[in-house]
Amino acid sequence: MDMRKLVGRNFARLRRDRGLTQEQVEVRSGFSQQYLSSLERGRRNPTIVTLYELALALDVSHVDLVLPDNEI
Repeated sequence: MDMRKLVGRNFARLRRDRGLTQEQVEVRSGFSQQYLSSLERGRRNPTIVTLYELALALDVSHVDLVLPDNEI
């Protein structure tokens, strides 16, 4: 399992479920839209601190960003 792709898929799904654009998450989180786009494509390897801050921006648990697809 590629964790970068898993986190990217989860982040994109959670962001869309909340009706947020990458630009809106940029404002909430402080991470650039370019970073968020790379994250969603599985090209970033976020730290646990980054996961926590992104989860806060989405108003979800940081655990939701790393749950395997079959547990959603």
